[in-house]
Amino acid sequence: MTSIHGHDVLNMMLESGEQYTEKSLIQAIDLRFGNNARFHTCSAENMSAGELVTFLAARGKFIPVEEGFSTHESKICRH
Repeated sequence: MTSIHGHDVLNMMLESGEQYTEKSLIQAIDLRFGNNARFHTCSAENMSAGELVTFLAARGKFIPVEEGFSTHESKICRH
């Protein structure tokens, strides 16, 4: 099974221009990448969509907004 980098999820968020809650982001990830997709980052691997969202939140990749959170290009590492 192919693993999808967390950067792809952050880029998806940027492209959509939407605000998310944890639940709505997981739903959007499932729609875009599939319910059984696995994810990795520069420092973690084999995560579900829910685990990835928790991981990204813990690392400050989301920006709080009125009704949830969004992200910004500056939150995506470029290495």
